[in-house]
Amino acid sequence: MLVGIVAASLLTTVLVVAGATSIRKADAAVSNVAPASRPDPAYYLVASDGGIFDFGGAPFFGSMGGTPLNRPVVGMDVTRDGGGYWEVASDGGVFSFGDAAFHGSTGNISLNQPIVGMAAAAGGGYWLVASDGGIFSFGAPFLGSMGAIPLNRPIVGMAATPDGNGYWLVASDGGVFSFGDAAFHGSTGNIVLNKPIVGMTSTPSGNGYTMVASDGGIFTFGDATFEGSLGGTPLARPVVAMANSPNGGGYWFSDTNGAVTSEGPKANYWGSAPQVINKPVVGMAANWGVGGFSGSPYQSGAYGYDVSNWQCGQTLPGHSIGVVEVVGQSFGAVNSCLASEAAWAGGGLNLYVFLTFGTQSTGDPACGAYAADGLAVQSCYYGFAAAQDAYAKAAGAGIDAQVAWWMDVEGSWSGDTNANAALVQGALWGIRSEGINNAGIYASPGVWSGIVGRNYQPPVPYWAADWGPPATTTCASVKSQYSYLPTGPVVLVQYSDNVNGLDGDYAC
Repeated sequence: MLVGIVAASLLTTVLVVAGATSIRKADAAVSNVAPASRPDPAYYLVASDGGIFDFGGAPFFGSMGGTPLNRPVVGMDVTRDGGGYWEVASDGGVFSFGDAAFHGSTGNISLNQPIVGMAAAAGGGYWLVASDGGIFSFGAPFLGSMGAIPLNRPIVGMAATPDGNGYWLVASDGGVFSFGDAAFHGSTGNIVLNKPIVGMTSTPSGNGYTMVASDGGIFTFGDATFEGSLGGTPLARPVVAMANSPNGGGYWFSDTNGAVTSEGPKANYWGSAPQVINKPVVGMAANWGVGGFSGSPYQSGAYGYDVSNWQCGQTLPGHSIGVVEVVGQSFGAVNSCLASEAAWAGGGLNLYVFLTFGTQSTGDPACGAYAADGLAVQSCYYGFAAAQDAYAKAAGAGIDAQVAWWMDVEGSWSGDTNANAALVQGALWGIRSEGINNAGIYASPGVWSGIVGRNYQPPVPYWAADWGPPATTTCASVKSQYSYLPTGPVVLVQYSDNVNGLDGDYAC
């Protein structure tokens, strides 16, 4: 029941809902203390149709996916105990799941500007923010707004303090506006940005915040730590949302197709959305989960094979998994049976490129991250271009190249592990620049660090070539038996050779 409607100005209306002054200070955005039953930082994506994608074992409580909506969903947030979440649409319609209580919405109110975000408040309520900075409070106190105040750029999002007694608003130019117990730690409002800011998130302490731009650039303030970004890396689609690991030490961000980037030691990569989704991703939120990769194209326990030009002309057996070689070396000739082997793979198709070492003197600016090391930057250029070359050859063969890809790292490489690692990273950047959501590493666990060294552990899916123990054993224990492997989840195991004359593969 509405207690009162306060006219903040002729332009903006602020709504306050009954019970808003009854605040429980420890009940706001998801806690930075993991529940015993869900120890792993995890995340959700939400699409504009209200569809929810859960990763890392974050509990799924329901979604609006498949339900007709008056207006598209624009964001979401999670309850303090992680037992539920809300979705919010651009008209301020609110949809509650799990233990997230419904306290009201603006769905039946004519708004001056659309809603662009929401944040959980103390006491189980929430705030909505419009692009003009107007705040709408439900089950929560009104702490101030930018409604009726001229803005240089529109508001694009908001974040609550960890105790739920304050919030920040962020504009597309990175201007930050603080209310309640949210302290101002700085902004990019006076900086010329390459691309607009699209979201922000608070640190677990509340003494800082991180902002992300549509090019994947990251900006940190207060006690927020910079863990990495995609700034300067070519993107097929813009970044639209981010979430901070609940226990700090990392963050995730996503583009419109749900391709997730993980940065930092405590932000595990648990997968991206399927390559083809019904509607674009518009928001992201963190929760606690039980671990587990959610982006695999294969059901756990599935079997199949990987094939290459060496299997040309063979009758290939039935399967669920079908991983097909595109080229047998960097910039090499295309697999002469690529089209027929891809047809055999059918709906289980994944592709791989066998990487070999090389350098080139110029290349994509993304490799500027290695500018201090001449050989590394040149090998990064080479890897980036080699991945794009393989993608072009796959697409040119008339097959579906918009599937999961694997970078095959084995064989003879240079004696410079830093340069080798830079080539592999360049290849990952290169294939992601083609709009690929899921790109991972194939390597023997005992050989990987000998090629790339001990300091390169990309947060991407891992396909382990481990022919000794049973595949299920490798799935469960390869990371405890070997060090310095990619930090993403073990998705596939190449468990033996000479299975029907082929390499066999098992989905973890």
